[in-house]
This record gives sequence, structure tokens and C-alpha cells, in this order.
Amino acid sequence: MKISISLLLTLSVAIVLFFIFISMLRPAEPLNGGSVYEVRVVNGFTNNSSLPLVIWCASKDSELGGRALQEHDDFSWRLKTNIWGTTHFWCTMKWDQMRKRFDAFKASRDAYRCGTARKCFWLVKEDGFYFSNDEVNWQKDFPWY
Repeated sequence: MKISISLLLTLSVAIVLFFIFISMLRPAEPLNGGSVYEVRVVNGFTNNSSLPLVIWCASKDSELGGRALQEHDDFSWRLKTNIWGTTHFWCTMKWDQMRKRFDAFKASRDAYRCGTARKCFWLVKEDGFYFSNDEVNWQKDFPWY
């Protein structure tokens, strides 16, 4: 009986320490339904004054619509993640003959990479799509084709 209580107490402490350690590794409220994120897509083209970048965004639950973006214009929205961590918004971009659909926000991918400020920024340029969570450090995610 003495060994069982000792073992139970040791396991309980180990479990508590494990959860404390895990909670320190990830941002607060990563996928718990209720985390609010800001998503912003910016036209980063250097010379498209005659032909705008067209964007249209949606999720399975809502259509955000679209607009034509001139140089440095942006399309942004705020979203709230669901409890299952499956929140997903996609956008279709069109410029001249180029067309690309991409995941503007996918909870399983972006809950962590958007950072603790929960900001997900996209810069669309002639050579591809760049991601940042601070609008300073951009990393190319993928090309148009």
C-alpha cells in the first residue's frame, strides 16, 4: 500500500510538471476556440498601376468577398479560431494571366507561426508569396507557379 501511494504521488507530480513544461513551449491559447487572429494580405507589386491584383477570400463558413488591390493596398480581416483547431481561410489571387489559390490562414499551421501577437501577414509580389508575423522579416513561402 505504501508503494502504491508513493507511486501515485510521483506520477501526479510528473504529469503536472509535464503540462507546465508543454504550456511554456507554445503561445497562449493556440487552438482553443476563442483565439483572435489578424490576417492581412498586401499587394507588394512594384509596378501594377494599370492592372490591379485581384483578391477573393473565404472559409467554409463565410465569404469575405474580394477587391482589386493597387500597389501597397491591402485586404485584411480578423478571425476567431474554432475549438477543434480546424479554422481555415483561403484566398484566390489573380494578376494578368497568373492565378493562385493559397491558404491565408490554417490553424494547424498558423497558430504558432503567427506568433504571440497572432498576426499573419502576406506580401504578394511578382515572384511569389511572402509570410511574416511582424511585417519586418519576410520569408518567401511559395511562387506563383
